[in-house]
Amino acid sequence: MLDSAVLLAAALACAARGWHVFPLRPDTRPDDDHAKRPAFPNRCTADRCDRTDPRCRAAGRHVGWEERATTDPDRVRRAWTRQPYGIGIACGPSGLVVVDLDVPKHPADTPPAEWAGARDGADVLITLAERHYGTVDPTYTQRTGRGGSHLFYRHPTTGQRLGNTVGERGGLGWKVDTKSHGGYVVAAGSTVNGRPYTITLDVDPAPLPAWLADLLAPTARSAYRPAPVALPPDRHGRYVAAAIRNQVAHITAAPDGQRNHVLFASAVALGQLAAGGALTDADVYAVLEPAALSAGLSAREIARTIASGLRIGAREPRPLNTAGKAAA
Repeated sequence: MLDSAVLLAAALACAARGWHVFPLRPDTRPDDDHAKRPAFPNRCTADRCDRTDPRCRAAGRHVGWEERATTDPDRVRRAWTRQPYGIGIACGPSGLVVVDLDVPKHPADTPPAEWAGARDGADVLITLAERHYGTVDPTYTQRTGRGGSHLFYRHPTTGQRLGNTVGERGGLGWKVDTKSHGGYVVAAGSTVNGRPYTITLDVDPAPLPAWLADLLAPTARSAYRPAPVALPPDRHGRYVAAAIRNQVAHITAAPDGQRNHVLFASAVALGQLAAGGALTDADVYAVLEPAALSAGLSAREIARTIASGLRIGAREPRPLNTAGKAAA
């Protein structure tokens, strides 16, 4: 049986942290994800709002769940004393980026070749951290009803607003979703399909790791634009041209499942030369993007991976010596 007092206490605890909460439908239907949905009338959506909902009528427009979310304890008490609502946390207003690590839903739900050997989203995130020379540090963590995890991070205070990503469809990888502006997560204390969400590490959210922020940052480079790479006809130019040919060959020859990793390594290698002054970042994009596109990677994935590789490569510049070779 749903415990309204427990849910009210959990909602108030979230609000006390500065997390904006709103009601989710009570978990009263078995084998149904309706308990993950906002507790507003079905008809009240952005494209189907007839102004009969009191909040929408008062505003003269549609008022969605993100705008309704609150940290006001009085509003929280009024809502959660009416019904045993589940708890939604609006990530954007709360200043959060939540990494949602899912688990397979059935035996046939297996990883694609790039993530072969991964058991779940947590394995994919660890692999991503290794590829991008990053770490997955302790932060506020929930266990989801199906056995996955929510990692809560503080949204960066500089740069662009982060949105949401889904798995491999323009996201980080298999079974890894992210939620921020425009997204919400179910809070601990709630249940979905009778399965509870619980806190597994109760600490303040850590800052979003820089390597994750780089991968999630929106990019203006939505498609490849061909551009010539001008190299001098001397030893420097011949050395750089050979380095470019080698990296392009690595990408085009990479087996399925390894192409993004090889692209990242190539971006790091050429990024070191760019940091040393032999190339520009635009040159690196110009030579690696078409190779990666021909290998079957998406434009969004390519842009993110090259950007991350350039950032890592810039940490160890490789200036060319007088013989035309990169200095050790």
